[in-house]
Amino acid sequence: MIIAPPAERLDAVLARHAIITATLSSGPDAETFVALSRELSQLDPVVEAIAGYRAALDNLAGVEALLDDSGTDREMRALAEEELASAREEVERAGQQLQLMLLPKDAADEKNAIIEIRAGTGGDEAALFAGDLFRMYSHYAELHGWRVEVISESEGAMGGYKEIIAQISGRGVFARLKFESGVHRVQRVPDTEASGRIHTSAATVAVLPEAEEVDIAIDERDLRIDTMRSGGAGGQHVNKTESAVRITHIPTGVAVVVQEERSQHKNKARAMAILRSRLYDLERSSVDAARAADRRSQVGSGDRSERIRTYNFPQGRVSDHRINLTLYKLEEVITGEKLDDIIEPLIAEHQAALLAEAH
Repeated sequence: MIIAPPAERLDAVLARHAIITATLSSGPDAETFVALSRELSQLDPVVEAIAGYRAALDNLAGVEALLDDSGTDREMRALAEEELASAREEVERAGQQLQLMLLPKDAADEKNAIIEIRAGTGGDEAALFAGDLFRMYSHYAELHGWRVEVISESEGAMGGYKEIIAQISGRGVFARLKFESGVHRVQRVPDTEASGRIHTSAATVAVLPEAEEVDIAIDERDLRIDTMRSGGAGGQHVNKTESAVRITHIPTGVAVVVQEERSQHKNKARAMAILRSRLYDLERSSVDAARAADRRSQVGSGDRSERIRTYNFPQGRVSDHRINLTLYKLEEVITGEKLDDIIEPLIAEHQAALLAEAH
């Protein structure tokens, strides 16, 4: 049997739900109404799960009472004995579901994400692989009804990207993509390889929760803002104006360059959005590192230098090294169609680690 959630904790959730419901019906100001409505929408399914769990407990108690009662007739006792196993299973299932719902929530889970993909070792082939990864996430986003907007890109000489940064917007984006951060490795025969030799290349993925101004305070005095002429494609107009913007956060040394737009104002706004997300991610990472110092599982550590996955084209195999998962459906994964077949086990592993930590 699982360890049941403490009754006091469940009562506290129900009490909070009642307080929020009463406050909302009293007509609070707009800001309070929005904040409490958001909290209520998160608590509603938990309250429903508590009701289901307690109903299952009551049912089990009723079955056990019949079996303990010496006055129960033979026919009723036989029915109770038949129902006992299923009643226990229902308590187990409802309790497990409730335990997962009561796990501490990552405050960033519902946020949009900034995804940064950079070609690593492997030259042109690495840039092509970075392009494959971006298309994988773009199609995955499309399947989930999310929106993808490219913020900054630097194309590779043979195609793909040396670097591409995009915003992915939608419900629960960061919750599903946060385990994608790390080094992705590809093994395949490049189109340019005449001898058919397999090459190994890599690209680094960083998934950052999109930070709002309330999430992280940035002192304007800590910023150095430089403008310069945009390089690369863009035509004569772009090259004649100093539209590119580089913002450096002096205390951390984090720097962001954006030169996609002709408008310096738009480039500055985009650079600030990326900088804010990177600083927010730094802050979260330091907290997570302290919390995870004695934790065995490192799923979701977000370590950019960690090799997390290998895509082996000759064998049609994709392997996630953190959970020892190997799937022979590489084509479906790299198109984004079956990426959930990797993301779901990663989420489950993370939840299992949190459950173990809670006890």
